[in-house]
Order: sequence, then C-alpha cells, then structure tokens
Amino acid sequence: MSKPHKTTHEENLKRVNRIEGQVRGIKRMIEEHEYCIDIITQINAAQSALGAVGRNILEKHLDMCVTTAIESGSKPEVEQKIKEVMKVMKRMCK
Repeated sequence: MSKPHKTTHEENLKRVNRIEGQVRGIKRMIEEHEYCIDIITQINAAQSALGAVGRNILEKHLDMCVTTAIESGSKPEVEQKIKEVMKVMKRMCK
C-alpha cells in the first residue's frame, strides 16, 4: 500500500494564492452590492479553503516536527510540541 501524498509548502502557497483571489472577488462583490447570499456563499468557500490549508500544514507539522521531537527522545521537547498542537487544535475547533 502506498503512502498518502503529503501537501508541500509550494502546494499550500498555490492554494493561498487562489484564496487571495477569492477574497479579492468577495471585496468586489461587496463593492458592487451583489446579492448578500452570493457574498456569504463565497465567504464560506474562502473560509473552507483556508481551513483545508491549515489542516494540511498541521498534518505536515505532525509528520515532520512532532515526529522529529519524538525521535529525539527529549521528553521536554515532546511535551512542548504536544502543548503547541493542542493549543492550535483548540483554536481550530472554535
């Protein structure tokens, strides 16, 4: 069984660039007084896209930074990484 593809920083940057375009589009929609529900729909799409990027970066952090801390055998480093991840997870779940 092959390992699932891990999103790279370059791929995340491309996604953020697309999101930036979405946000500019939302701004234009507001400036042009477009239908409120259409604007809200685009806002939700941008929020969802940003959430996906955040999850991808968190996965990369777990796969690389947290794994490295565990492999180092340093209990304080592992505890610090776990605290960081828990803090981020709490914010993401709000």
